[in-house]
Amino acid sequence: MADPARARRLAKRISTIVASVIEYEIKDPRLAGVTITDAKVTADLHDATLYYTVLGSSLDDDPDYGGAAAALERAKGVLRSKVGAGTGVRFTPTLTFVRDTVPETAHRMSELLAAAKAADADLARLREGKQPVGEANPYREDPASSDGEDSGHGEQSGD
Repeated sequence: MADPARARRLAKRISTIVASVIEYEIKDPRLAGVTITDAKVTADLHDATLYYTVLGSSLDDDPDYGGAAAALERAKGVLRSKVGAGTGVRFTPTLTFVRDTVPETAHRMSELLAAAKAADADLARLREGKQPVGEANPYREDPASSDGEDSGHGEQSGD
């Protein structure tokens, strides 16, 4: 078992190497918008999982996730050899690429929060100037408790 701090350092180094190789050395156009967002290495340092996201070329352009996944699979051997040369560890970890869905999830959450805020504003606008139906205090009060006497619910008497 390796030290967890060593595994984190190795994961950071692997993500830096892979991102650099994707950007400067691999000439596949399908990898043009790929960004490595995170990396995790198993405790035995034999497997590395790299999380990536794909940015579109414009705001209206949907990213090509399938093409990016295929290009990363094809470049996996080159990337692993570069990782082995760059890290100097005894066993070069196997690389697994997983699409990072955090940006899409965060965008969806912000949309849901905006919708909830708009619904709250509509409700506040409807409540403006309205009075509750019924009595102001709908809870029944024991008339004996208003005199300051004990209603017998709190303390037991010593009879």
